Amino acid sequence: MTVSATRTGVVHLAERAPQLAGAEMVAALVPPPQFADATFDTYRADPAYPSQQEAKDLLQAFSGAAAPAKGGLFRRAKRPELKPGVYLDGGFGVGKTHLLASVYHAMPARRKYFGSFIEYTALVGALGYQNTVELFRGADLLCIDEFELDDPGDTMVMTRLLGELVTSGTRLAATSNTPPNALGEGRFAAQDFLREIHAMASSFQTIRIDGTDFRHRAVDGHAVVLDPPHYEAAIATAAATALASDDTFDALVAHLAHVHPSRYIRLIEGLAVVGLRDVTPFTDQSAALRFVAFIDRVYDAQLPIRATGTSLDLVFPEEMLAGGYRKKYLRAISRLVASTLA
Repeated sequence: MTVSATRTGVVHLAERAPQLAGAEMVAALVPPPQFADATFDTYRADPAYPSQQEAKDLLQAFSGAAAPAKGGLFRRAKRPELKPGVYLDGGFGVGKTHLLASVYHAMPARRKYFGSFIEYTALVGALGYQNTVELFRGADLLCIDEFELDDPGDTMVMTRLLGELVTSGTRLAATSNTPPNALGEGRFAAQDFLREIHAMASSFQTIRIDGTDFRHRAVDGHAVVLDPPHYEAAIATAAATALASDDTFDALVAHLAHVHPSRYIRLIEGLAVVGLRDVTPFTDQSAALRFVAFIDRVYDAQLPIRATGTSLDLVFPEEMLAGGYRKKYLRAISRLVASTLA
């Protein structure tokens, strides 16, 4: 029996060698499970922050959905000329991804795609730039969640790709990877986005969304750490009715170096729980960044994590948090804390 056919029991991610063809990577470009049914109707704008309702109204217009009959941006002013791209700028937990998924679901498009920035750049890496351009040429909509500017090379490739697609009629919607509760420090704001994609800045309309984190998570909260007996019990309980993974932290981190990031979603396929034993802090930044990409997929799949050793919110040392990838690590810390609490 293959691992993919197993429905219960324990598997070791370090022994999985997932394969993912280009067609499968493209097929996976849809909203993550928690936003599979997201709509504008299910987005609850906080009346204390009028920008949330205004953003919702504008995005409804952008997607072709009807704006509310009363109140909102378009009752006060003539509907503005919409640009081919919209960029949602706001803090963590104000519903940017929910709204982005709502655009995807509402737009009556024949060909539309939704993915994180890393998924699109992984696709370029797997298929080649020109093949990716041809693949998306003629698409009606590309939604890009958590647009990242950490890697100048990736930013340049994505800017070039989006520029070619806009000229052929593709519409774009993007959000940022703003870190949680960072008090403005290192914020990835609209001006940063427009500066880095300067060749395409005129194609984007920025939409500011204010508010408080609806998850009420603190970035300095601690992940749950289990002692070995409780860890073993948690994995055994999960494995009795579903599929659980059990790996030493070092083994998983080493294995991630041999799996393309685009295949991380397949690495965790079928799991109900991710188990990590003997967690230790990172000493290598490349390994840390691969782990961040892995955790993004775990979080998207809404998988709980059970772990022993160092608290997972402490795996990124101060020198890493002080560097250029700070906002990525802060986002990962928040997701790790939430996943151990799930």
